[in-house]
Amino acid sequence: MDYSTTALHTESEHPIIGAAVTRRTSLVLPPVFSLAEWKRVGKHLYLISDSSCWWHGDWLVYGQERYPGKYRQAMEETGLDYKTLRNYAWIARRFPASERHPRLSFQHHAEVASLDSVQRRTWLERAAREGWSRNRFRHELRKELGGSRDECRTREIRLQLRTTEERESAWAQAAERDGLGLVEWITSSLDRAAGLNSETDDPIQM
Repeated sequence: MDYSTTALHTESEHPIIGAAVTRRTSLVLPPVFSLAEWKRVGKHLYLISDSSCWWHGDWLVYGQERYPGKYRQAMEETGLDYKTLRNYAWIARRFPASERHPRLSFQHHAEVASLDSVQRRTWLERAAREGWSRNRFRHELRKELGGSRDECRTREIRLQLRTTEERESAWAQAAERDGLGLVEWITSSLDRAAGLNSETDDPIQM
C-alpha cells in the first residue's frame, strides 16, 4: 500500500492547540509554553485518542455492513490490529451514537457493554454524575453487581472438529461473505440454530 499519497502520512503541519503543532512523527511545542496550555494540549490528545476508539469501531461496522467479504482485506492493508478493532466494533454496536456518554471514556463504556441497555444507561449516568475514573467505575460495578456480572462473562471452550478441506474452504467463504472471521461465523451459526441472540455475547477472541 502506498502511504506516500495519503494525508495521514504527509509531513504537513496541523495546529492542535495554539502554537502546538502535530506532524506525522512528532508533536512540536513552542519553547515557552505555560502549564495551563500544556495541560490543554494533553487533554486534547486524550480526547483524540479516546474518540479514535469509537471512530475505528464505527469504521469497521460500516465496512462489515457495506462491504461484506472485502472489509477484512481492507483492514489488513491498514496494518491495524484485527482483534483490537473487532472489540472496538463490538462495543460500537452495543452503543448506538445516541447512547454514548460524551463525558465518559470509551473504556467506561466497555465496562458495561455486556449489560442490557437500561443498566448501561443507568451506570453511565451514575459514573458521569459521580465523576468516577474507569478504575473506580470498575470497582463500583464489581461491588454492586458482584457475581451476577461475572456470570454474564463468557468462558472459553475448546472444540475440535474433524472435517474435509473442501468443507473448511466452503465455511471460510461463507464467513467472508458475511464479513466475519471463521470462528465468529461458526459461533454465530450455532447461536442462530439454538435461537440465541449472539449480539449479547462478548466478542470472540480469534
